[in-house]
Amino acid sequence: MPMISLFKSRFRKQIARIEIKGAIAGATRDRVLKDLKSVEERRFPVLLLRIDSPGGTVADSHEIYCALKRLREKVKIVASFGNISASGGVYIGVGAEHIVANPGTITGSIGVILRGNNLERLLEKVGVSFKVIKSGPYKDILAFDRELTDPEKDILQELIDVSYSQFVGVVAEGRNLTTDAVRSFADGRVFTGQQALALGLVDRLGTEEDARRWAAELVGLDPKKTKSFTFEEKKPLFSRLTSSNSLAQAIYTVPGLAAGADWLEFELSTSGLPLWLYRP
Repeated sequence: MPMISLFKSRFRKQIARIEIKGAIAGATRDRVLKDLKSVEERRFPVLLLRIDSPGGTVADSHEIYCALKRLREKVKIVASFGNISASGGVYIGVGAEHIVANPGTITGSIGVILRGNNLERLLEKVGVSFKVIKSGPYKDILAFDRELTDPEKDILQELIDVSYSQFVGVVAEGRNLTTDAVRSFADGRVFTGQQALALGLVDRLGTEEDARRWAAELVGLDPKKTKSFTFEEKKPLFSRLTSSNSLAQAIYTVPGLAAGADWLEFELSTSGLPLWLYRP
């Protein structure tokens, strides 16, 4: 048997594991799409998708969801919801055939949000103003130096409504629910895993280990003996660059500091974009 075939055959008796953690944006999409392709090429029989995310950008979440739907034609997929799997985390999760949530998981938050910043009063205090030449009345929509006009609010609300309808439709299809049933609880509220089970948003309550065992059983593997192959996420660039600098590395590893830096970067890069994101 050729060496490549031997290499691939060992994956046929393992569970692939991919973790989606933190806010979902371009970097997460690129990594997950690459890993999903590897799952298919290496012919894993089943994928355990661990989600611990408040959601993220609309397009990036949708691309991951579409990739999961395509992969489902060849690979069984079980999603495991962690501490939080909300908004875009749910959108991605319903791309799996089966979903397991911890009873205390925070999930739901099905909806769309778009945020802009109005610094007009602050700019007036420091004597700063902007002169804008534009090709049309809406070219500078969501400009941070002025308030939104009523027509602009209408345009953005329509944008949000269209994205929301897409979200509802995906959840309804993925969970075999009617759109009316989904709309009855898709108003931005969050649920525990136990509440989500009652709504039909998840299939079972349990830990990641419970989800792993179920994944093995779905493809006829022994849950006790079957190994998982985790696709590792690369360390953030800053962390890699400062790995030899003990002081910088110590600062970066202060609890919450790394997460705060990542979140700030996400906020700055997505300002003015519609998001499937839970904001507590």
